[in-house]
Amino acid sequence: MAYDPNNIFARILRGEIPSKKIYEDEHTLAFHDINPLAPVHALVIPKGEYVSFADFSAKASDAEIAALVRAVGKVAKDLGCEQDGYRILSNIGQNGHQEVPHLHIHIFGGASLGRMLNKVTA
Repeated sequence: MAYDPNNIFARILRGEIPSKKIYEDEHTLAFHDINPLAPVHALVIPKGEYVSFADFSAKASDAEIAALVRAVGKVAKDLGCEQDGYRILSNIGQNGHQEVPHLHIHIFGGASLGRMLNKVTA
């Protein structure tokens, strides 16, 4: 999947589409998902043009990588998810059902989230 500079997250980063911002620093932006799948559903994205974790881990600076990891932890804590637990998820590629070609991490919480995955058969 190639990076599309007109994807929805790139447009949010450019201020073309509004978002309900939770946190922002030099390298990351976190905001509430517009179609939440749990009582708490936030997205954390790097500000750089990265499609996947492989792309990000190969090309991002150490500062960008640290910022993304720290932002996920901070947002989960700030949203009150630490005590009862939460899930982080990043869909990558076709089999992972990635819909937006910009690396993004979902934070889900606020309720029991059930099993991680149903058993998948080939």
